[in-house]
Amino acid sequence: MRPGPAGHTAHRLARTFAELFAGQVLAVSSPQGRFAAGAVLLDGARLVASRAWGKQLFLGFADPSAEAAAGPDGPPPDDDLRWLRVHLGLYGAWTFAGDGSAAVVHAIGAPRRRIGERDSVPAGPLASLPAPGDDWAPPAPRGAVRVRLLGEHAVADLTGPTACEVVSADEVRAVEARLGPDPIRDDPAPAGGPERFVTAVRRSRTTVGQLLMNQDVVAGVGNIYRAEVLFRAGLDPLTPGRDVPAETLRGIWDDLVVLMRDGATTGAIVTTRPQDREPDGATSPGAPSRPGAGRQEVRQNTDGTAGSVLADQAFYVYHRDGLPCRVCGTPVLMKDLAARKLYWCPTCQR
Repeated sequence: MRPGPAGHTAHRLARTFAELFAGQVLAVSSPQGRFAAGAVLLDGARLVASRAWGKQLFLGFADPSAEAAAGPDGPPPDDDLRWLRVHLGLYGAWTFAGDGSAAVVHAIGAPRRRIGERDSVPAGPLASLPAPGDDWAPPAPRGAVRVRLLGEHAVADLTGPTACEVVSADEVRAVEARLGPDPIRDDPAPAGGPERFVTAVRRSRTTVGQLLMNQDVVAGVGNIYRAEVLFRAGLDPLTPGRDVPAETLRGIWDDLVVLMRDGATTGAIVTTRPQDREPDGATSPGAPSRPGAGRQEVRQNTDGTAGSVLADQAFYVYHRDGLPCRVCGTPVLMKDLAARKLYWCPTCQR
């Protein structure tokens, strides 16, 4: 099973929508037809809010009547908006195209053979796009596009989501209230922040490896972050939650804050410390992969970028079963746990 997008992806999407579409009246359609009724509710409305919680993306739209009621003091309150809720799941992705006036990320989500989004389309005229200011026609939808959002300078297409629906502000709050705290968010309420995470883990007999994947315990952690943060903590993933010291859990939370916020900024997941990588772990564009690169088709969106860390150097244990631990040399183990593959070092994680 290939990895689905973790919470850093939803936050990166929220930032991308704010950069490309905030304040614009959008044409909303459903080329596939499965979101036709929802598209009618959002078509011609202005995008005024974009945020994420865990793996959930929320886009807030104001219709003209709500904007008129808000007056000149700012956007309408949340309760007056219609919200598009999207959960990408394992196979969902947003793809983007622009008129050349600004840099546009090509895809964010779960494109094939990628972790994180694929390469960006740079700013400026491209062979396939008109120069800025020219009349621009967006490319035709490709594949089963559930939702298309068309703005002044860019278009975004959604394919393969687990969830895609128009909801009210109360429904947004209900979803957020069910989720655990999100390490990427600066405002932990209503989820309660790190202490709620610590309390939820320590009151459970379930293994800490399973609890980290429970979105009610901590929002946004996926299989890669789960494996890597437990290695960095030196913690056996099969330890019952109630047996993990509170200070260890606070350290895991602090580590998630750093790693996941970096992932939201860069679009790549890198958890290895520089001293634990091989000397040629950072490569120049076009450099050939070393032996073993691409094992199990794991790649990073930044592969080939000058100074980037290749995927086979970016992780301590994820997808490295049978390979020597980067720290102690013991072969990395893998087992199925709650229908997901769990990776760990039996020597470093005791």
